[in-house]
Amino acid sequence: MSASAVHSLWTTAATAAEPISKIDSPKIEYGQLSPTLIVVGAAIIGVLVEAFVPRKHRYYAQLFVSVVALTAAFAAVVALAEGGYGTTKARIAAMGAIAVDGPALFLQGTILLASLVALFTFAERRLDPEVHGNRVDSFAAQAASVPGSDSEQAAVKAGFTTTEVFPLLLFAVAGMLVFPSANDLLTLFIALEVFSLPLYLLCALARRKRLMSQEAAVKYFLLGAFASAFTLFGIALLYGYAGSVSYGTIAQVVDGTVQNVNPALADTMGNDALLLVGAAMIVMGLLFKVGAVPFHMWTPDVYQGAPTPVTGFMAAATKVAAFGALLRLLYVVLPGLRWDWRPVMWGVAIVTMLGGAIVAITQTDIKRLLAYSSIAHAGFILAGVIATTPDGVSSVLFYLAAYSFVTIGAFAVVTLVRDAGGEATHLSKWAGLGRRSPLVAAVFAVFLLAFAGIPLTSGFAGKFAVFKAAAEGGAAPLVVVGVISSAIAAFFYIRVIVLMFFSEPKPEGPTVAVPSPLTMTAIAVGVAVTLVLGVAPQYFLDLANQAGVFVR
Repeated sequence: MSASAVHSLWTTAATAAEPISKIDSPKIEYGQLSPTLIVVGAAIIGVLVEAFVPRKHRYYAQLFVSVVALTAAFAAVVALAEGGYGTTKARIAAMGAIAVDGPALFLQGTILLASLVALFTFAERRLDPEVHGNRVDSFAAQAASVPGSDSEQAAVKAGFTTTEVFPLLLFAVAGMLVFPSANDLLTLFIALEVFSLPLYLLCALARRKRLMSQEAAVKYFLLGAFASAFTLFGIALLYGYAGSVSYGTIAQVVDGTVQNVNPALADTMGNDALLLVGAAMIVMGLLFKVGAVPFHMWTPDVYQGAPTPVTGFMAAATKVAAFGALLRLLYVVLPGLRWDWRPVMWGVAIVTMLGGAIVAITQTDIKRLLAYSSIAHAGFILAGVIATTPDGVSSVLFYLAAYSFVTIGAFAVVTLVRDAGGEATHLSKWAGLGRRSPLVAAVFAVFLLAFAGIPLTSGFAGKFAVFKAAAEGGAAPLVVVGVISSAIAAFFYIRVIVLMFFSEPKPEGPTVAVPSPLTMTAIAVGVAVTLVLGVAPQYFLDLANQAGVFVR
């Protein structure tokens, strides 16, 4: 066939087709998306600071930009909540991609406050002794240099610091802000990648024990990529099932109330196999992020190997974002599938609560112990998710807010206990800490009691709210398992307290470093939130109640 004949075929086809309708320009509500936009803008400024600001001024510039951004973004969340976007004016923004409603604003506010507190631990530079006259933080002098190489020693000698951790933190926060408010599956996946990739990098940047840190990052990256692939495959199947990636449309197809069927997808639409497998895969990806059994294997290794400030940030903020996304998926997209997903989630919650609590007893490293504790807490929060009542949503929101500050505070205390090799994380080193440094041990004891759910701490108020919602939602057996798991978990928290206060300190034991006001602030905020939410939780429970309605 000659070239001219092919060309004439093209032109005939083009004229025969209908005229191409013009593409509508997107309508973006910048005001309602302002919290995320502020953080993204600051992260980009942070990258420019790395490029153009002289090395010795970067740390202060980055810290300033990050603090201002997180504070401004939190103010924007409060302004939106005051403007009624959490209740009466809740809406879908950004052409259907983002939901601006109560749960989204509550979770975004929690993530921003937790990130601001975690940022202070990132910026801490007084814990290690000065090296060659330069103050050092928890992060590698030069991330690109091979551990133990000449180039690393030269970087340490020159006083280099990895100030890129600040823009990485901001990019992670930006992804976490979008994750619980995503209103279609593609936005959900993009947000998942935006906050996961910076975390993979941050895990590899420890100054001490660099090989262990890099191993943790590789494990997290490989397993995270695996979980992302499951999520993406699930999204493809759900698209085949519903002919749309929008939460609202999928929910309508599940309920059978959909109006206009796409003729190209009419054959596969409503195929239950696609729905069940697709939903299971997406939920699997989210359960990986919250660290629920059996998708928890990355948690202890990554928590132990990552720099401790990163562990605290990751343990708190990722859980909040991932549980927010899980709630929205189950309550907005799949309420019509409740009878299918509830039994499965029952099983996951039970093995998560028991698995986390039982395995934690055998741990000898404080960071691994807190990692298994976080797995058990994921199980407790799942009990609230399973309630499928408005109280279930608000109890989960409250628990996440309470848990995130306890976690960051606990990991901030872990950074203070040091010996010649850096942080002394082996439990045997913590023996007698209460006699050597009563204040630090007492603060850590408060956090451990909150984890155990002892009354007058935020942990008790959170657990009570979640278990009450689960019992009222018809999941009473789950509450029984939860109480048993709490009792098992209490054993190893109390064991650490006994070790600190009732053991003889070893003469060659670790010292407690005196931190700068940054870490002191982080720990003080953790203690204050733990006690306030424990002693007077009602205001915050009411706040979570008001914020507990998803926009559909």
